[in-house]
Amino acid sequence: MNTAYWRQGVRLLLVLTALSGTVLQAAGPKSRARTKSAHKTGPVVLDQSGEKWVARTLRKLSLEEKIGQMLMIWAPIRFMNVDGPDYQLLRDAIEKYHIGGFGLTAVNDGPFLLKNQPLEAAALTNQLQQDSSYPLIIAGDFERGLSMRIDGTTAFPHAMAFGATGDKESAFQFGKITAHEARAIGIHWNWFPVADVNSNPANPIINTRSFGEDPVKVSEFVNAYIAGAHSEGMLTTVKHFPGHGDTDTDTHLALARVNGDRQRLDRVELVPFRAAIAAGVDSVMVAHVAVPAVEPDPNRPASISAAVVAGLLKEQLGFRGVVVTDGMGMGALTQFFTGTNAEISAKSAVEAVKAGDDMVILPLDIEASYKGLLNAVRNGEISEARINDSVAKILRMKASLGLNRDRYVDLQAVTREIAKSENITVAQSIADRALTLVRDNHEILPLKATAVPSSTPVPAQAQSEQTDSSTVVVVLTDDLCSTEGGRMFVKQFRSRLPSVNVFDVDEKSSAVREPVILAAAERATRVIALAEAVPSGGRTVRANGQEAGSAGLDEGLANLLAKLVNTGKSKTAVIAFGNPYIVTAIPEVQTYLCTFSNTTPSAISAVRALFGEITVQGHMPVTIPGIVERGSGLAASPVTSPAAVK
Repeated sequence: MNTAYWRQGVRLLLVLTALSGTVLQAAGPKSRARTKSAHKTGPVVLDQSGEKWVARTLRKLSLEEKIGQMLMIWAPIRFMNVDGPDYQLLRDAIEKYHIGGFGLTAVNDGPFLLKNQPLEAAALTNQLQQDSSYPLIIAGDFERGLSMRIDGTTAFPHAMAFGATGDKESAFQFGKITAHEARAIGIHWNWFPVADVNSNPANPIINTRSFGEDPVKVSEFVNAYIAGAHSEGMLTTVKHFPGHGDTDTDTHLALARVNGDRQRLDRVELVPFRAAIAAGVDSVMVAHVAVPAVEPDPNRPASISAAVVAGLLKEQLGFRGVVVTDGMGMGALTQFFTGTNAEISAKSAVEAVKAGDDMVILPLDIEASYKGLLNAVRNGEISEARINDSVAKILRMKASLGLNRDRYVDLQAVTREIAKSENITVAQSIADRALTLVRDNHEILPLKATAVPSSTPVPAQAQSEQTDSSTVVVVLTDDLCSTEGGRMFVKQFRSRLPSVNVFDVDEKSSAVREPVILAAAERATRVIALAEAVPSGGRTVRANGQEAGSAGLDEGLANLLAKLVNTGKSKTAVIAFGNPYIVTAIPEVQTYLCTFSNTTPSAISAVRALFGEITVQGHMPVTIPGIVERGSGLAASPVTSPAAVK
């Protein structure tokens, strides 16, 4: 058959499917006929026919194909011509390395994620499945729902916001809605929930990604999320084993150490992982952290430690599911090895599998990782029986999703299943209930609106003409171009108080804008400071002249915030738009509100609370030393009717 004509025919069928809503009966030598809409999924269940498929498939796979099943790389969600060079790289990974699956992600442009749309993602997963001889497992890193990587989906706050609600049912709904949307576009496996107990306020990379600091409460939220996700047919992952919450280093940059003894691990870090295993979690992601209490080599990351993976996780904790590495290009791992990227990729992949990991994700060099594992089996360093054990687990995951019967999604269904109004309402309710008032001097809140909230933005010219000096809002953020939540906050604030004087400032502009901002704050009767800071892989800030990984504010912004508070303590309210611990640098603040997230629902909630439209009812899921204990929270009742935000 002429390959070009065959591919043209496949593309035509995909288009016709999208237009008509009919079920694709894919043609071609590698395809499997679709017999139903793949979105009609049920709970994750491995039945007898699935087990038989696993056994048959494992017998058919060559050694090369088995190695490929254990590897996963990123696939960017964007338009790619199927015969173009960009998509050809993905097809090559399937054809040359027999790749077992892909992680879908947004395109990176420096510090920015250029997010695409659900239909683009669904078309991509269908095309990838079409080009693979065996069903692919498609994964995603959706810690805040699909909106973390894909526009037009239901946006949720960070995990710590769920902890602040105290309602584990919210985590169940989170898992259920995320799974429903993920399966609608062909994504089967989420690298979530985070089971880390964030007991270290200086943690630069976990922070709001954790449900909190109480191991029992974290366990409850983790298990609720797993149950919700399973109910809609999505696989789950607990991370970052054996616990990344009590560390002070970002493993994207360098090796972090979990310094507690074994008794401490059993009492704190391991509690949520044990609970998740008992609840039937599908996979465990192993961190690139040093664990001296378990691994005798103080420089060996847990991800390549047989003592941690084979010993602690598999033998002692009894985990029988898929063990997956954290991203293999992270500094904490790569710095353990020497050589070129290809040499590091080969060595690290072999060490990971020898330690007991079943799947190696996001290697620096896919070809080197593939060849390294293949050579390790051929020379006897790794047995083929060891490979068979991992591949059987991966195939069982695929069969438990029904991918052995139907691997495609109905493009026509996407527009009905994504971002349903009732799901958006659930997410907004969670953000509302998470708001926690730590301090209130009763001199600022609630603010008084002069306009009814509207979905129509106030024109820039009108804003300029109406601006007065009585209320000042200062948005402090990493980068003015990337703050979706900050923009939503300003939009919502202006819909209620069009005359507000707004200053957006980032680290680059803080020194230049500081005199103007402080002068405006001095004249104002009320100052609202939105301090946006959340953990992000590889993020560094400057403090005391040094660059370091951090979930806090950059030095210039931190200094500006301190000066704002000192300029008018009684008239200044600070909103921790993400990291709740930033108050430790401004202990003088008298009005302090935590959102635990910087997503758009959290921005809407914050504005609603400022204007007294909703009840503030959250409780701290973490302790802020010297400021507030876990479980604390001031109640604030609404003073106006909740405004409808469109």
